[in-house]
Amino acid sequence: MRFTTLRHVAALSLALLTTPVLSAEITDVAGRTVEADLPAKRVIVGEARQIHVIAALKGEQAFDTIVGWRDDLIKKDPDSYKAYAERFPQIEKLPRFGYVPQGDFSLETAISLSPDVITLNLESEKSAKESGFEEKAAAAGIKVVYLDFRIDPDKNSEVSIELVGKLFGAEERAKEFIAYRRAEIARVTDRLATVEDLKRPSVFIERAPGISGENTCCRTFGPVNFGAMVEQAGGHNVAADGIKTTFGDLNPEQLVISDPEHVIVTGSNWAAESDINQFVPVGRGADMTLAREKLANLMTRTPFPELKAVKSGNVHAVWHQFYGAPYEFFPIQQFAKWFHPELFADLDPEADFAEFHRKFLPVTYKPGYFVSLEKGSN
Repeated sequence: MRFTTLRHVAALSLALLTTPVLSAEITDVAGRTVEADLPAKRVIVGEARQIHVIAALKGEQAFDTIVGWRDDLIKKDPDSYKAYAERFPQIEKLPRFGYVPQGDFSLETAISLSPDVITLNLESEKSAKESGFEEKAAAAGIKVVYLDFRIDPDKNSEVSIELVGKLFGAEERAKEFIAYRRAEIARVTDRLATVEDLKRPSVFIERAPGISGENTCCRTFGPVNFGAMVEQAGGHNVAADGIKTTFGDLNPEQLVISDPEHVIVTGSNWAAESDINQFVPVGRGADMTLAREKLANLMTRTPFPELKAVKSGNVHAVWHQFYGAPYEFFPIQQFAKWFHPELFADLDPEADFAEFHRKFLPVTYKPGYFVSLEKGSN
């Protein structure tokens, strides 16, 4: 056992020594020019859910240069955490950090780990600047690089994938991932483009209902993120008629007026942080019976029983974490089957996502990312 461990350490050390390190300038999604030695040797991942990209590019070596990460994966996406912990048990010992905008990211602890780079999500930029986080990190010789898979994915996802490729020494794999993602989205958008006078069903997509508070309607998405996925799948996002930001709140009365033909809610396994436990627990290996029960319960809230979508049974749930990972080809394909079942009768999103796992990821595929109410269940 000792010999095997030493041999592994020696092999890893040799790999690190033989990987050429070059000083380079990169431009992150905040438009900042960052000079860094690439690939980075020690990285703190400022949002652990970025592992969905890192793993797609690095595969079996996903954690070789990660020396710490944020605690969000285990809290907000425990099913994915479990999958990665089973495959890479060493990650349970990785130091965990809080969220920069909430002020609970310990930069002192981060500095003690001697990272070359800290990756942060773009929404952390304002807090990182105002709190002095950027300045203190720079003084310690740590490069801060901003990524974005959430605020404006259409604009920033591919750039962010390229940045991850540079930081982790996987630039060619990043190109493969981007090409794969584009091709899978095009399987829907190209076919829709051939349809004259396409009838786009109206769609309301609700963000994370049932996770906290009084569980009232209607937090939603504007013209980007899940809102853009609805449009790419051949639907019309009714919230985008009035909400122009990434997220926003739609007035329940306006939802009744819009009377959408489909309702989609986002859900995940939020048991670790939910105070009301009314969310739809879809995700890797989810219990479909429980998820369907939770979805049906959400549709008893005001004003959902009045809506055409609920009366006709066009009610669905989608894994919330797609909103922060560039796997949106999968929900786009599934949305397209919901919105245009005849046009996309031959499309099999489950098989496609399973293939993606085999081709890019070091963890196995398990279904459970979507659920729909049965027709007539309401």
